Amino acid sequence: MIDLFHIAFLKFTLVDLIDIAIVSFVFYKLLTLMRGTKSLHIFLGLLFLSLMAFIAFWFQFEVLKWLITNIATVGIIVIVIVFQPEIRRALMQMGQYRIFKGLFKSESKNILEEICKATEQLSARKWGALICFERDVGLDHIVETGKKLGAEVSSEALVTIFAPNTPLHDGAVVIQSDFIAAAGCTLPLTQNPVFHQSYGTRHKAAVGMSEESDSVVLVISEETGRISIAYDGILNRGIEKDMLSSTLKKLLGAPTKAK
Repeated sequence: MIDLFHIAFLKFTLVDLIDIAIVSFVFYKLLTLMRGTKSLHIFLGLLFLSLMAFIAFWFQFEVLKWLITNIATVGIIVIVIVFQPEIRRALMQMGQYRIFKGLFKSESKNILEEICKATEQLSARKWGALICFERDVGLDHIVETGKKLGAEVSSEALVTIFAPNTPLHDGAVVIQSDFIAAAGCTLPLTQNPVFHQSYGTRHKAAVGMSEESDSVVLVISEETGRISIAYDGILNRGIEKDMLSSTLKKLLGAPTKAK
């Protein structure tokens, strides 16, 4: 019996490999979604409880088993409540995969076209603006500093947000998964002395955000209406309006149309 047990235990098939790969992918996506959020600490706490449960059942700690069993009865409900934003965001990202876009063709507006249209209007009116594009590094900790919106990206919405004397015009807009995640957000200011004297708060915030993450930050000067883009700690000033779309596509990794 022992030899048969060891033979069965050592048996490893292609199905097992696929099973491990799927579980690893799920854990990877969970950690990616929670990166930069407070939920990551909660997730680590759940892993600690799982480890305690394994120890309790392995060594037959009756009191600890009773406690963990009672916690597990309401654990699913608690997880759904605590991770509601991450679950919603994960489902939204799954719906944006190319395989689903091919099955269900969307007639939504082109995001970059709407942003370029809003940028031209804001620049012409000399209304200061700060738009931060999330890439691989999560920006949920930045979203929490502002007013959560979850609105569709449109030029009308962006122009309204940055209109002078409105409650959210001084902060930054964060774009996540092709949606306006939040407005009125606070970005970290750069500590680079090169930007301290010659640049305003918006430009310092744009550079500071690009230094601490891989985000791309679009900034419009309130004094001159000049358009600038910050990325990797670099501030590219004086972006021409006819070059804005191609520049954003290049930085954000969007495909450009061949001429």
